[in-house]
Parts: sequence; structure tokens; C-alpha cells
Amino acid sequence: MFESLKERYEKNWCRKDQLARFVQLAAITPEQYEEITGEPYSAI
Repeated sequence: MFESLKERYEKNWCRKDQLARFVQLAAITPEQYEEITGEPYSAI
């Protein structure tokens, strides 16, 4: 899942808010979110 989302984000097929939702669903970790976006994950 991580590699797929990373690729989608790099191609602008996925937004940060969508990635944050995957963190909430436990599909990726907050650390993986940070690795993909370059920004720390903060739960809202």
C-alpha cells in the first residue's frame, strides 16, 4: 500500500488530505505519511 500511495502522490494522483485519511484507517503509518509528503502528520 505504501509504495502505491507514494507513487500516486508523486504523480499528483493523490492529495495530502487523502493520505491523511489512509493514516486514520491504519493503511499507512504517520511516519510513512511524512516520508511520502515530506511533512509531519498531524491528526486533526
